[in-house]
Amino acid sequence: MTHLKRAATLPVTFFRRPAEIVAAELLGAIVVSSVGGELTEARIVETEAYLGYDDPASHGYLHRRHARNEALFGPPGSWYVYLSYGMHWCANLVCQKPGLASAVLLRALEPLAGLDVMRRRRGPVPDRELCSGPGKLCQALGITRDLDGVKMSGGAVRVLRPGEAEEASIVATPRIGITKAADWPLRFVLAGSAWTSRKETGGGSGRPPAR
Repeated sequence: MTHLKRAATLPVTFFRRPAEIVAAELLGAIVVSSVGGELTEARIVETEAYLGYDDPASHGYLHRRHARNEALFGPPGSWYVYLSYGMHWCANLVCQKPGLASAVLLRALEPLAGLDVMRRRRGPVPDRELCSGPGKLCQALGITRDLDGVKMSGGAVRVLRPGEAEEASIVATPRIGITKAADWPLRFVLAGSAWTSRKETGGGSGRPPAR
């Protein structure tokens, strides 16, 4: 069953806020992809915030701007898609104002619909592994560089409004898979979800970190 007819696409105003707030509130939202004319759908269970100029782990640190990260400096609610380690696409949603290079990385999703399509795209892996990482979820949903710079509301991959999530269900942890500013608590997960990129061993405040 698809959620497409039961929820509205998130508005641009949702993304005109600090990335750490957007990252926490994206949990529970539904990503719907129609790439290649094939419908896939999944719930966001893990995100990471990257803060731009002051964040050493951000591609926009110190406003380092070039052709490959130009979309990161674009309008809020648009996609920034980059290639990680020369192999995997990673999908981000731009936040705040154009030029700030603030964004949220989608880290893990819970598959909901179109699992046959996801399985074909991902190959012989357990369903638990279909979307349990940034590169995996992009492959499962058909996300490539073609989405880079596209406004989310009018593109082939849209994010639908989440239900009301209880604050206690959101856990903030240090970011993972990076070496710079890795201890900043800017990774957000739905507590108890079996679909995150790794099993959680501790809790968090459930609130975005103060800035």
